[in-house]
Amino acid sequence: MVYTPRVGEQLELNLLEYDGNASVRNGSGFSDPAFANNKLLPIHRWVPWIAGFSSNFVRDAINRHLDGEGVVLDPFSGVGTTLVEATKLGYESVGFEINPFAALACRVKAGAGIVVVENLKAEIEKFQAFYIENSTNGYRPKRKPPTGFKTRAQFYSTAILNKVLLSWDFIDSITNGILMDMFRLAFASTMITYSNYSYEPSLGRRTSAGKSEIEDYPVGEKLLSKLREMLEDVVWLQENAARKNVSSKIVNDSFFNYQKYLDSSSIDLIVTSPPYLNNYHYNRNTRPQLYWLSYAENPQDMKPLEDSNFGKYWQTVREQQLVPLKFTLPNTDIVEKLEALRKINCDKGIYGGNGWANYAATYFNDCQRFSQAIRCLLKPGGTALVVIGNSILQGLEIPTDEYFGKIAERNGLELVEIHMPRATRIGNSIIQSGVRVTKAGEQSRLYEAVVELRKQ
Repeated sequence: MVYTPRVGEQLELNLLEYDGNASVRNGSGFSDPAFANNKLLPIHRWVPWIAGFSSNFVRDAINRHLDGEGVVLDPFSGVGTTLVEATKLGYESVGFEINPFAALACRVKAGAGIVVVENLKAEIEKFQAFYIENSTNGYRPKRKPPTGFKTRAQFYSTAILNKVLLSWDFIDSITNGILMDMFRLAFASTMITYSNYSYEPSLGRRTSAGKSEIEDYPVGEKLLSKLREMLEDVVWLQENAARKNVSSKIVNDSFFNYQKYLDSSSIDLIVTSPPYLNNYHYNRNTRPQLYWLSYAENPQDMKPLEDSNFGKYWQTVREQQLVPLKFTLPNTDIVEKLEALRKINCDKGIYGGNGWANYAATYFNDCQRFSQAIRCLLKPGGTALVVIGNSILQGLEIPTDEYFGKIAERNGLELVEIHMPRATRIGNSIIQSGVRVTKAGEQSRLYEAVVELRKQ
């Protein structure tokens, strides 16, 4: 049986350093933080993810702010870009991630350096033989689909489901915990590909996006392809390793519980990107993975993830009368901006501006808590680089980066600079969504900024 960490438990790994390509700088002084290039790079390509920042950006940031030693922290680790790059460069790292599927990805990717290559290769060959033998002999899988996982349409066709369950029978038989987790991650990374759902960018039915349902698919071949890709990357990493004793801790808990795990003034560099003010529901969009990986058994299991999320979600605060800011921010228009937002489309009920103002206020309240945590954890002279995008709610532009920088200053951090490495980011699903009732004007744009903070 796989060893699954409890929420809040730390896992410490011995990792390896390896060299990578030099980053490409732009006018902001930072490489573009866009995540897309990660899909082609060793280790990073293992898990498709809707958002995040590039490995080159993280590498660039570490090289600029650390010189030979130090501890790197990512409070919102996602699928582990910061952790992987920190360990590649030989720095200790700590990551927090509330989503158990993403935490699994962090753990497996960060631990790639300690995988025994021959054992992984042998397990892949055993899976291939098992799958070929049993996919044509009337084999009846022992594994059952997760009973609490409900969808409006059939998630897998009957033919595909049988292949999926057959694959899980093999995964369940693996006795080596590290190898089992690699197989689990391979499945979780590919499972949407052969389902009747797709990311557009939120998870929805293929038919709703104009795509046909998938009646059959070579599930085993897809899994083998992913596993061989992972094997290839592990070999590459270990052949290029230059350092072996690097520590990485992955904490499957909310970062706001940081005092349980970290000492004050213990971090040299923070490189992170908190969820944007765009209501993208990471937990709901990974619901298939959470159920199939046995991290959730019923809808109630999802609620703690929603309650722990940075900024909550619009759906969780839209029916409240008024969520106030829990801090003051002189010399800004944040209060006026929220008041203006509340007055938009009042006749639309929960879909009007008041619900979105509640969501924004909750988000900035968490920005306040986040900046306090940064100040507590950084060593004197330490730096935090926070990648954050602006937002447009009800057609009203919200300069999230500027507000966050001012909030950090209010909490005793030095706002060194707000860099603009990506002046335009794609986001029609954010600013042109009918759910938001009022669409953005033609001049509105989404951008991505890097807020550079320093503890004096």
